Amino acid sequence: MSTSAAATPTPQKQSDPPETKARTAKRPGDLIFSGLSIGSGLLIFLTLLLVAVFLTIRSLPAIQSSREVTGDADAVSLLEYTAPLVFGTVFAAVLALIMAVPVAVGIALFISHFAPRRLATPLGFMIDLLAAVPSVVFGLWGGVWLVPRLEPLYMWLNTYLGWIPLFGGEPSAPMRNLATASVVLAVMILPIITAVSREVFLQTPRLQEEAALALGATRFETIRTVVLPFGRSGVVSASMLGLGRALGETMAVLMVLSPGSSFSLHILEVGRHNSIAANIASQSAEATPDVMARLIFTGLVLFVITFVINAIARAVVARSTQG
Repeated sequence: MSTSAAATPTPQKQSDPPETKARTAKRPGDLIFSGLSIGSGLLIFLTLLLVAVFLTIRSLPAIQSSREVTGDADAVSLLEYTAPLVFGTVFAAVLALIMAVPVAVGIALFISHFAPRRLATPLGFMIDLLAAVPSVVFGLWGGVWLVPRLEPLYMWLNTYLGWIPLFGGEPSAPMRNLATASVVLAVMILPIITAVSREVFLQTPRLQEEAALALGATRFETIRTVVLPFGRSGVVSASMLGLGRALGETMAVLMVLSPGSSFSLHILEVGRHNSIAANIASQSAEATPDVMARLIFTGLVLFVITFVINAIARAVVARSTQG
């Protein structure tokens, strides 16, 4: 027998790598944690589905009765009842967003890039605390303190800028109109937009800012060319969060706005507009079954509007991130 054949080792079965064993045999704790995580994520979708089903079922009587021809000339159809509320809700929220976003972005830039650290830290803390103030407090502040102080401004706008549709019409005291409600909503959503925008601006790569400054850019040019493009998606997300709160705000609008039902663009006139949430809060306590069905239908419409706005916001953020 040759020595080479005797020295040849017999092949042995190779063992699996440790990573493969870890993947094939999970610990009980990992399985429990994974199940809880997946269940928590699915619970959100289930909750939204249940809310949508509840609103749809409870609003079916209003939808069915709206299709019936009663012959009553004074009867208001479901569309005529809901459309002015949708108009007032979206109009007030958009006006609040237009007023709040520039101020919020300016405050966020001041805290993140201009203010000294000794000032930026307490100022950011105050902004975060402002977001925790209950809406009823904003309603009291707007109805008692803000309304009388805005009357001279509204009269000036109506006198000299009345040719603009927003400031036209015939305003009357007390100025519990859509303009005041929009101002209160802007103050309420200001902390949310500011806090999110500030955190996004702080994540701007420091090397990019230093490179812009080294190339001769001023501080303003650095913010315009580096910081704002980097935080664009975050500002959009923050704005959509604020818009969502403005659309669903109830108590502050209810305490400030004199309700109406029209499609008027005159935001200084009293008794012209109303929001869905404020209308539900004011009428749900003594509503008959038919009226309650209409209120629930308006809640369903608000639910759909919020869902669509969030979907659009996610699409905009995704596109901004890719860009």
